[in-house]
Amino acid sequence: MMTTDHSELPLFDVVVVGGGVNGAGIARDAAGRGLKVLLCEQHDLAAHTSSSSTKLIHGGLRYLEFMEFNLVRKALAEREVLLAAAPHIMYPMRFVMPHDSSLRPAWMIRIGLFLYDHLARRRSLPGSAQIDLRQHAAGQPLQKRFGKGFEYSDGWVDDARLVVLNALGAYEHGADIRPRTRCQSIASDERGGWLVTLDSASGAVSSVRARAVVNAAGPWAALFNSGSASGAARHGLRLVKGSHIVVPKLFDHAYAYIFQAADRRVIFAIPYEDNFTLIGTTDVEHHGSPADAKISPEETCYLCDEVNRYFSRAITPDDVVHSYSGVRPLLEDEATDARAVSRDYALELTTTPAPLLSVFGGKITTYRVLAEEAVNRLCSAIGVTHDPWTASAPLPGGDLDGGDFDVFLRQLATRYTLLPAPLLHRLARAYGSRVIRILKDAKTTADLGHEVCPGLFAAELDYLVSVEWATTAEDILWRRSKLGLHLPADAAVDVGNWLKLHRSAA
Repeated sequence: MMTTDHSELPLFDVVVVGGGVNGAGIARDAAGRGLKVLLCEQHDLAAHTSSSSTKLIHGGLRYLEFMEFNLVRKALAEREVLLAAAPHIMYPMRFVMPHDSSLRPAWMIRIGLFLYDHLARRRSLPGSAQIDLRQHAAGQPLQKRFGKGFEYSDGWVDDARLVVLNALGAYEHGADIRPRTRCQSIASDERGGWLVTLDSASGAVSSVRARAVVNAAGPWAALFNSGSASGAARHGLRLVKGSHIVVPKLFDHAYAYIFQAADRRVIFAIPYEDNFTLIGTTDVEHHGSPADAKISPEETCYLCDEVNRYFSRAITPDDVVHSYSGVRPLLEDEATDARAVSRDYALELTTTPAPLLSVFGGKITTYRVLAEEAVNRLCSAIGVTHDPWTASAPLPGGDLDGGDFDVFLRQLATRYTLLPAPLLHRLARAYGSRVIRILKDAKTTADLGHEVCPGLFAAELDYLVSVEWATTAEDILWRRSKLGLHLPADAAVDVGNWLKLHRSAA
């Protein structure tokens, strides 16, 4: 039988399918070890699950109740590693839990917090404490019946930017990053590797060869495997929708809240984008395409009702200014309740007809260790040896002097004395040390080019398009930034028009 010779096609060590946090993290780790990497994503980077989280770097306090000690230990150990890697998009946050004795006794919470403090070493984050809410700043917005509470430390992350920075780190180590490029199929080739067929948004179809493929398709991972030459995987996925609402800010301090819900879940209420409060999340079994996930009226009412059990100022669905939903691809287990399904991950490597590594489950906090473990396995599978490197390496823009964002911001203010402070703060938070590539030698905002929308200048848009793979207004206003919350409703039209002009002039 005749065989087709594909030797003229580009050869990659690894093709990563999926541009969420796990896929981008694996691509960065692999490229930094000297492997030739291609990352493809059918939509925008972080278009789905990885931009729809509660945006926390956390151990998962509630997972202790389900005896997930190994997962919590792993996540707690990673918190400070991640906080040091990108202090512009990740920073510590203090959480307050008002005590509702009808749900969990105080002794149980104290034991849980003791474990949370000691399961992994803390270098900089302060430990937990019991507090008097009648004297504490976080007690002021709460109903007066809450007198006792607890506080502990975790972290905040801009989840969508975390994905982009990992993709950028991969690119700067030589990876080929292709958003809006669908992996149409993989098939064994005549040389013992994979033939990967790619379909771009323009309709162009191309093929490459790969020594190994990574299935990091998130909620699409099981579907990808069922259509591959390796067949069905051992692990199954349980798709669980998590929804969030955004309302005008309900409090003026920097603390976040973790509330015990009546159904024994937990609900977070977090300071968000200066003027808002982020509330979430739900756990609802999802059927259908992950791309179609949307919050239901029942979920909106549920979140409003649960925070209304704690805050003195009640909210209704009419107060919601924005909402989002994402489908979490959780490891299938025996849990009957979606809230109890494990947030841990599993990696499954098959070697016939060629190495295929599939990622199942996971959470943002453990993405880096997941990536490190995945690349260790890939290196072994293709017969190369390269040491891990990401534990001490900053993400693009994260190399701030001393890792202190406030010091960095003051230095920027000294250099750019005539630029508005809110603009400097927003840009510094988004881009860290890379902000200089946008601001350059600007003296005033006039030096940043046309102001396409209030506070959004051509210099930033140029950077997002040329460096961060942004191609649509949604990419820019909702994933590369959250300016969609702050700008007029017609901002997307203005940005879209600018993008059309930019493309026609290119």
